[in-house]
Amino acid sequence: MKTLLNVIWLVLAGLWLALGYVVAGVVCCLLVVTIPFGIASFRIAGYALWPFGRTVVDKPTAGAWSTIGNVIWLLVAGIWLAIGHVLTAIPLFVSIIGIPLGVANLKMIPVSLLPLGRRVVPSDRPFA
Repeated sequence: MKTLLNVIWLVLAGLWLALGYVVAGVVCCLLVVTIPFGIASFRIAGYALWPFGRTVVDKPTAGAWSTIGNVIWLLVAGIWLAIGHVLTAIPLFVSIIGIPLGVANLKMIPVSLLPLGRRVVPSDRPFA
């Protein structure tokens, strides 16, 4: 079932969302200081491309620097990526088959707003 949902997700929303995260990652990697933002963006691009069967958990070793970085990310790219998730979720909710995908899309908004200090792990091992 996860594979079927992931394939439908990839066609209807995942490709466009992952492309947005990759563009944000490339822009962030242009400067040395913002490379951690780019790495986080690439990590979330993979999650946005194939989300079912995986989940996002907080990284226990994340400290104050990830909080400061999240505030910067929120102002620079997080808002725009969250708007992309909302705009992608609206047409998914219009169709009957897309309702679960729209819900999954809205569940990705917190990680798009605050990506630093988080990890993407398989759903069957959320504490791995």
